[in-house]
Amino acid sequence: ARHQLAVMFLDLDRFKFVNETLGHDVGDLLLSAVADRLQAAIRSTDLVARLGGDEFGLVLDQIDSPAVAAAVAETIKGSLSSPFNVLEQEIFISASIGIAVYPSDATDSGVLMKKADTAMSRAKINATGSQFYESGMERSSSRRLMLEADLRRALDREEFVLHYQPQIDLVSRRCVGMEALIRWQHPVNGTVPPNDFIPIAEDTGFICDIGAWALQRACQDLMEWRLEGSAPEYVAVNLSSRQLDRPDLISTVNDALRTTGLAATALELEITESAVMKREELVINTLQGLKDIGVRLAIDDFGTGYSSFLYLKRFPLDVLKIDRSFISDLSSDPESTELIKGMLALAHALQLSVVAEGVETVEQLAFLTTQSCDLAQGYLISKPIPIDELKAQFTVMDTAYQNG
Repeated sequence: ARHQLAVMFLDLDRFKFVNETLGHDVGDLLLSAVADRLQAAIRSTDLVARLGGDEFGLVLDQIDSPAVAAAVAETIKGSLSSPFNVLEQEIFISASIGIAVYPSDATDSGVLMKKADTAMSRAKINATGSQFYESGMERSSSRRLMLEADLRRALDREEFVLHYQPQIDLVSRRCVGMEALIRWQHPVNGTVPPNDFIPIAEDTGFICDIGAWALQRACQDLMEWRLEGSAPEYVAVNLSSRQLDRPDLISTVNDALRTTGLAATALELEITESAVMKREELVINTLQGLKDIGVRLAIDDFGTGYSSFLYLKRFPLDVLKIDRSFISDLSSDPESTELIKGMLALAHALQLSVVAEGVETVEQLAFLTTQSCDLAQGYLISKPIPIDELKAQFTVMDTAYQNG
């Protein structure tokens, strides 16, 4: 058999944030510590080199199969998962790794490196940690680059809109809140699904500008509706992990409330479980600052990550959202039924209000009601719709649900 060789490109996630918040001295020492761990994770016959910035290249020589490279990637991810102690700062860092194999992917060293780089970009987009090169990746990469270029202009061109999904109170059956969900109306491609553009926006940092726009618009929409008369009590807006990292987040939220005149208690900010857990210490202060303003805080996608209820006690939360995956399994999986009962009991013990996401059947709604779940949202109630449609539905919805 011809001997095989793997080239790996490794890029540190969120390194820019470390540099910006803790300074370049800490950043440089962190890079040096990462290099040491990479060296320790490979064989003496392999090579590791810093390629510039926060990128490293590795060459694994004489491997029996690509599985060896996959195992090394797992070892590296495990090695980087322990915190780094740099100048008395505890830093958590992760990496995205792209892998290309000689001779199956390419026989030319330049092409091999380019393919490892392409695979690394895909690992970053998909947040998979590591990714082998696959044919056709360049095509999707060029589509991504075009989307990225369009995304830069989309805000200025006012191509984003918000749709709202109502949340109903399961006791009164009234629509008490609504979640703002962003939609991109591309002039050529039509509506671009959030799954296609949100990862790009996260990756490039545009998400902070888009998120600030969504926050402002959601506050404005609810405030205008309130001035017209009967309106939901609050609007829920999603915060990305990038926004949580921003030192100016609290002032951004304050500005949105001040300029629109919306009361802080009418704004709920949703953060995902993974965003909180990955940057725990940094986030606690930010969340407390937001809580001090008076906004409500919700943890989204709960149950899909690695958090425990003990963790939740550390954060100043008001609302827990049960992920749709648990709700959709209700009819087919008895374990989901028990899990939801447990989640509700523990959340209520922590004085948290609970929202069930993705409610699609009358049976699911009935079960959640009997288990004293507080709120529900999902296609059974309404899909996300433009604000004008929701206003038209609002009074009808209240009447319909109250009449059973």
